[in-house]
Parts: sequence; C-alpha cells; structure tokens
Amino acid sequence: IELFRGNLIPGGIMGKGTLHGHEYSDSDLVRRCAGGDIRSQELLYRRYFSFAMSVCIRYARDESEAMEIVNDSYMKVLDRIKDYDPSRPFKSWYGKILVNTAIDSYRRNLKNNDYISIDTIAETGEGEPEIETELSVNDILTLYRYLPANLKITFNLYETEGYSHDEIGAMMGVTASTSRANLARAKKMLRELYNKHIISLRKGHE
Repeated sequence: IELFRGNLIPGGIMGKGTLHGHEYSDSDLVRRCAGGDIRSQELLYRRYFSFAMSVCIRYARDESEAMEIVNDSYMKVLDRIKDYDPSRPFKSWYGKILVNTAIDSYRRNLKNNDYISIDTIAETGEGEPEIETELSVNDILTLYRYLPANLKITFNLYETEGYSHDEIGAMMGVTASTSRANLARAKKMLRELYNKHIISLRKGHE
C-alpha cells in the first residue's frame, strides 16, 4: 500500500502508463489487490476514478478537496479490502466508503467549513418542500455548490444517497429533527438560487 500511495501525485492522477485491465473483472482485481499486487491496485483505482470523483465533488468545497477525499477513500479500500464481501457489488461498497470519508472530512474541517445554523433562517411554515420538476439534475448539481456545507451534505445524503434523517443525524452529530430542518432549508435555498441565477439568466437570453 505504501508503494501504491507513492504513485498518487498531488493532482490525484497516477503516473502515465499503458495500463487498461479490461480483461480483469472487479472480482479479479479485488482478489489481486488483496494479495498486494500494485498493478491491480492502480487498475482498480483508474477504473473507478470517475465514479469516485462524481461522488466526492458533491461533498467537497472544490476539486482539490474532492481529490483528497478520493485518495483517502482508496487508501481505506486497500486497508479493508480483505474484509470485502465478493457477493456484494464492489461499486456500492466503495461508494459507502467514499461517502463516509467525505463526512469524516467535513467533521474534521468543521471550523473551516461554511456553516449555516437552522436558527439563522426564518421558518417557512412548511414541511419539506418538493423540488419542482423544472429543476433539472444539472441545475441542482450546479446550484447546490452554493449551499453551506451542512445543508449541502444533508441534501446529498438524503436525496442522492437515500439515507434516513436518523442515519444522517448520527453521521453528522445532529438530531434527526435538525437534519429534517436542514433539508427543508437546503431545498428553499436551491429554489431561491434557481430563481436568482437560472431563471434570470434565461430571461436575459430571451
């Protein structure tokens, strides 16, 4: 693992090479990784790099932080790979590690993260509002980067990953009711950002 770790450069992309590994299944690569095969460790990293970045960028402040989470996550994969259950899809197992590592990063950097208390936002008098249909996936992915960290992570965990508010509360060190409130406020802010940025931009092009 230490030798492999040395191949992870600050940009997160490993040294250039001609490795492809199309002939190996995930199970093959996992088995070889568990045996300490460096080439297989790099092949598995490359195979799931785009997936890992797509998960981590939703939780990170920027691409650099997302890359750090990806690399930290993959080190955990290699540390725990002998515990992996081959009857389960590797992708879902890796995904949970990515999300948990992202939450660990958020909690570790809590003092440096932008944060919004539920007490600083006026109550809307509504429950959890639904995101309207005109908010496309791309709109949401773009807009929720403007959300404070705690609202963004709550939104991701609930809407994208499917965690319950009890689970989110345990992960983030808050109550389930706080998680619900954070989700409602995240959606409210998304709507306000949508009206301000997307609709205004479209009107300007008419």
